[in-house]
Amino acid sequence: MKQFSYTRAACGAAIALTLVAAPMVGQQIQTYRPFGTLRDQATRQQRWLDERMTTVLPALMRKHKVDMWVVPMREYNEDPVFSSIASPTTFAARRRTIYLFFDPCGPGGSPSCRKPVEKLAMGGTSQGGVFQAIRSTKAAAGPAGGQVQAQAELWGDEQWQVLKTEIEKRNPKTIAVDISTVFAFNDGLSAGELEGMRAALGPKLVARFQHADDLALDLIATRLPDEVDAYHQMQEVVWGIIDTAFSNVVITPGVTRTDDVVWWMRQKVNDLGLGTWFHPSVEVQRRGATDVQLGENPIIQKGDVLHCDFGITAMWLNTDTQHMGYVLMDGETDAPAGLKQALANSNKLQDIVVGEIKPGRTGNEILKSARAKMAAAGIGGTVYSHPIGLNGHGAGPLIGLWDYQDGVPGRGDAKVIANMWFSIELQATTKVPEWKGQGVRSAQEEDAVVDGAGKVSWALKRQTQFHLVRPKTATD
Repeated sequence: MKQFSYTRAACGAAIALTLVAAPMVGQQIQTYRPFGTLRDQATRQQRWLDERMTTVLPALMRKHKVDMWVVPMREYNEDPVFSSIASPTTFAARRRTIYLFFDPCGPGGSPSCRKPVEKLAMGGTSQGGVFQAIRSTKAAAGPAGGQVQAQAELWGDEQWQVLKTEIEKRNPKTIAVDISTVFAFNDGLSAGELEGMRAALGPKLVARFQHADDLALDLIATRLPDEVDAYHQMQEVVWGIIDTAFSNVVITPGVTRTDDVVWWMRQKVNDLGLGTWFHPSVEVQRRGATDVQLGENPIIQKGDVLHCDFGITAMWLNTDTQHMGYVLMDGETDAPAGLKQALANSNKLQDIVVGEIKPGRTGNEILKSARAKMAAAGIGGTVYSHPIGLNGHGAGPLIGLWDYQDGVPGRGDAKVIANMWFSIELQATTKVPEWKGQGVRSAQEEDAVVDGAGKVSWALKRQTQFHLVRPKTATD
């Protein structure tokens, strides 16, 4: 990591210093970039792409017994796998782009075969040298007498003939295509592209089509060791923003509304040069008040329990975090014991869910086992955890939905794989004595990493204490 101008420790310290206001240097605002310049980030992402295409892809093609995978798409109607196979400087497919992957070692590979997987791009670019770009062209007639003026790049229906030629050269046993009724990640082949490909290739090659099943799903889900390191750094930014949002820097009880906090968070993300994949939310629970009574966008008061749902996007990676806060009453130095117990109960539920996540298990198996242990521990709550990575609600098995606590057909039947990430999202409801037995929802979400050995750990850490909004003092 020496090529970047920050370290983890420096990153955390810099976030704390820059969340309130950017320091001034002369007449210019000093720009804080938690992940380096855009060029730094693109260089890092390109390394990820190179590694994914040379190590992850061949292993997955052999795992799923695929010797050829064809991924055609048109500009602005990209296959969901696009961001897993494209350079960070490529924002969309070019006109029509067809990616072809071929394993000369055959379906499932051969122990004695050492030939690399071929990667062709018909249309578009080589994606920084990852693909062999095929520049098929045709003569363009001039306005006078049909004289040839230039070579025009093939991008329309002519590309199907180029694809047919490349397929026939390799004579694959099967041709995997992205069609699925379960996961959108596996269903990237549009109806129009399928029709065009069928018509051009003919019945002999079309007969070799097979659904790619979980090939696209696993490629999108698989993360690399350096991506884990970047994710750790992203979590530090997330925690820094939430910790400041749930403090007297942003909140003045009796004045600040929940939307004020939400827009502060959005603005801070923008000021740091980052993105987000959803609009944040901040909610309030109050002693003696129902959600209906609180209404939308309430004014935050002393004694309120706060909850946020917040995520950032950097280098095409996404985070998803839910934390709890408490606004101290006069004379308080910490949250009441009953509220702390509510948070502890959701921590116990986190431990239960994380303990059930193992490669090879389905999301529905994990949910069933976790809910049984939750009941045995006397915890009332719900589990709705999901994969995360290149997509906020990422590729892989769902571990429940808030309204599907008995399992999620189809999407919950996928299996956990090594080197994927999860957002451990859940809530535990606890009756709080200090609130006359009123139920308090402790909804938490923390991102976790499944490593190559199948061990699950937090991407940074998990919340075990409330973020506290303290009264302002003369030094604040």
